[in-house]
Amino acid sequence: MKNIDLSLYLVTDNSDDEEKFLKTIEEAMLGGVSIIQIREKTAETLDFYNLALKVKEITTKYNIPLIINDRVDIALAIDADGVHVGQSDMPCDVTRELIGEDKILGVSAATISEAKKAENDGADYIGTGAIFPTTTKKDADSVSKKELIEIVNSIDIPVVAIGGINLNNASELKDTGIAGLSVVSVIMNSDNPKLNSQKLLKIFNS
Repeated sequence: MKNIDLSLYLVTDNSDDEEKFLKTIEEAMLGGVSIIQIREKTAETLDFYNLALKVKEITTKYNIPLIINDRVDIALAIDADGVHVGQSDMPCDVTRELIGEDKILGVSAATISEAKKAENDGADYIGTGAIFPTTTKKDADSVSKKELIEIVNSIDIPVVAIGGINLNNASELKDTGIAGLSVVSVIMNSDNPKLNSQKLLKIFNS
């Protein structure tokens, strides 16, 4: 099993202001974000590639793993640290073959059977949600706290919780056995991404 710090996992959302986007990411890293996933659902391939290269410069500077959502081709093209796939993306076992054994592979799973299959097919960690109502992924399945705990206990690889996690509700996940909090808006839409990252990490580690 790879030793990956998943404690504060930032997933980006689409950016109109690239300069602000990159500054937010850097501030979040300074605040303690331990791993970053770029999610660009609507970007053209070249735009995604160019943005990913710029983010990689920052993640390399702070020695933080960079994960690409969905796009195995982009991940390989920029030599990212890994890929995250959902249930309707490239199958986990095929993705593992394409990226090799050394890269990080995350899979979204909302049920025990999905999580077990991902583990068997070569995933390094599972992302489970939506734990709370979320506006960034409107089609996300909802997963209760009880279901989250059951998924955590059913597999040997780490699980991060995602979906609507913020400063007010993060403490509700303390006793679930998760390896980390995966967040979007609470950092990406914040006026102080560094401070919010520090606060989230403090809640998770307390």
